[in-house]
Amino acid sequence: MKKYDVIVIGSGPGGEGAAMKLSKEGKIVAIVESFYEVGGNCTHRGTIPSKALRHCSQQLSEAEMANTSYPNMVNKASTVIAQQVKLRKSFYSRNDVDVLHGFAKFISTNIIEVKNNNGLIEQYESDVFVIATGTSPYHPDFIDFNNPRILDSNSILDFEGNPKSITIFGSGVIACEYASIFRRLSIKVNLINTSDKLLSFLDDEIIDALSYHLRECGVTIRHNEQLEKVVADDSSVSLHLKSKKIIKSDVLVYAQGRSGNTLGMGLEDIGVELDNRNLIKINANYQSSLPHIYAVGDVIGYPGLASASYDQGRFAASHIVHGECESVLLENMPTGIYTIPEISCIGKTERELTEEKVPYEIGHSFFKHLAYSQISGNTTGVLKILFHRDTLELLGVHCFGPHSAEIIHIGQAIMAQKGEGNTLRYFVNTTFNYPTMAEAYRVAALNGLNRVDLH
Repeated sequence: MKKYDVIVIGSGPGGEGAAMKLSKEGKIVAIVESFYEVGGNCTHRGTIPSKALRHCSQQLSEAEMANTSYPNMVNKASTVIAQQVKLRKSFYSRNDVDVLHGFAKFISTNIIEVKNNNGLIEQYESDVFVIATGTSPYHPDFIDFNNPRILDSNSILDFEGNPKSITIFGSGVIACEYASIFRRLSIKVNLINTSDKLLSFLDDEIIDALSYHLRECGVTIRHNEQLEKVVADDSSVSLHLKSKKIIKSDVLVYAQGRSGNTLGMGLEDIGVELDNRNLIKINANYQSSLPHIYAVGDVIGYPGLASASYDQGRFAASHIVHGECESVLLENMPTGIYTIPEISCIGKTERELTEEKVPYEIGHSFFKHLAYSQISGNTTGVLKILFHRDTLELLGVHCFGPHSAEIIHIGQAIMAQKGEGNTLRYFVNTTFNYPTMAEAYRVAALNGLNRVDLH
């Protein structure tokens, strides 16, 4: 039986972050991956495929949108996945990390067995483990996911049909992103929301902008709906809602909730505590109820971002090696939502500041007024800065429109500064290249200052 210092289970961002740092710190490391290639859910089922699909759909002309099949789009996206796999394999090879392909199961607190696709089982021992197995779409018992017309956010990538209509049940990030993608392909889209607004964690103004643009491009949104039953046959799927509505379409994509990929791993048998969604409970150092078994990434729940997962892996590795966990870097994390147009935000929303009774003011920059936006033809969008009315400290930045996920990092960098470095005046006193999208910060800052009586 081969023994390692640390075995990492899962090669998504969290597992990769942990494995790379541990190896560079001189540890003997192996990583276990149940997919046929490294990269985890992020590369094969989540972030990379959906964003590649989104990019492909955005490149289509109006004429191409009506004539491009969904399977062709998936094939185009597969080239990006292959490039990512090749890159990540090189990371493990260069850093002497053994890659063990198969499904890992604990048979004791320090030994796992790995069963590969051919049914062969090997056992491995380790002093420490890092679990980074991610999550999977939640499947209610009353829905038959064996029906080829009933899909989730994983199986949609294997769908070989070319539907004319799709119903998406869910109101989260995945649901909204796929609604944007499918509508760009001239597919009729029904988006069924169980609450009164989409993405309720966002600033209300951004939520309103997203809802408006989804509807403007033809997505039918139905709020405050609950699912009663799903009826599928060889030609269609019908959603029967508790409001007595019946929504019929070619395909259903169920995108409501996710569960931790921990079933069958033997975790409960060795005393690792899970919550009701099969997520691993951890402490501030990413340790489970067994201190030598760590967990990072989506399998521990919030925030469920690939970027944060990578950092969590590094933090857990630091604690393993040095006994310290520098999780302070996770403060003020940006959120990127790749709808069309995309959304990115950091810090507080207006709703939160109002509830906390913080005296804030707003600075806006509408993209339609920026020279770069006018040149590129992408004039939809807004940059919104929330700042303290008295000190001018930045409290939140919210962006809706093209390049939002890139633009947000300027605000993130300034919000990370201390004292006078984190105020609206930075944007007023800084020279930005012209024409650029970054200039939106200067415009928004001046707009905000005009709202404040400084005398």
